[in-house]
Amino acid sequence: MSIKQATTIDEVIQFLDEIIEVSKLEQSAIGLFTMLYREVTVRIKGGIADGSFQNGERMEKLDVIFANRYIKAYYQYKAKEKPSECWEFSFQQAETFWPIVLQHLLLGMNAHINLDLGVAAAEVSTKENIADLKADFDKINFILSSLVGGVETCLIKIWPTLTFLLKLTGKLDTFFIDFSMQTARDGAWKFANEFVVLPENQTEACIQERDKKITEIARLVSNPGYYVSAIFKFIRIFEKGTVAQKIIDLQIMEAKNMECAAV
Repeated sequence: MSIKQATTIDEVIQFLDEIIEVSKLEQSAIGLFTMLYREVTVRIKGGIADGSFQNGERMEKLDVIFANRYIKAYYQYKAKEKPSECWEFSFQQAETFWPIVLQHLLLGMNAHINLDLGVAAAEVSTKENIADLKADFDKINFILSSLVGGVETCLIKIWPTLTFLLKLTGKLDTFFIDFSMQTARDGAWKFANEFVVLPENQTEACIQERDKKITEIARLVSNPGYYVSAIFKFIRIFEKGTVAQKIIDLQIMEAKNMECAAV
């Protein structure tokens, strides 16, 4: 099986659309994160077009490298090859019943931000100029963070019990807070700065070491302890709709968000 790779941001969106449609047909939870990531990519494309980034050409290159790491991992997994360990774990969880929508989204964000984003940032930089990327790097993460409110609204639609449980227990709130975007962003930037100065013969070992650490975070997301896991199992039982319907709900959310952004 050939591994598809994008060369432009439009091709990234095209490949993500293909993964989403296959996921709906296969009732695969892989499509949940892919749907969220597609919106991130569309917003980055819009930001490049309207001059929101300091260096639009560099940003498209970064976006393509960033996305290709996910696209490659997906097609490796589908071909029964070995992707990054953190992506393999995320995809394996997508085949099981118990993870809730939130966990699928966090598993994807964990692998893509904590591993892939740092590598991509280093690959468009040198040790002399990586500091110049910081403002645009932060804008990517701002886009990711800005989706959280819309996703929560969508998840409340999928889980009628979510609002009640958020009020009932601070434990669930703690789970949301612990996986903070700021922590992921700061970790990715720190890793990018460490990675960019490495000689070429050390980069693969560094990625593998980072991959193992990020997989441990993924395991915590998947199994956050007895109390929170019990609540998540309760939520899972009452989730509404098929996986395909949940992906469609996220697509509807994306369309509404784009309409609001255009006003």
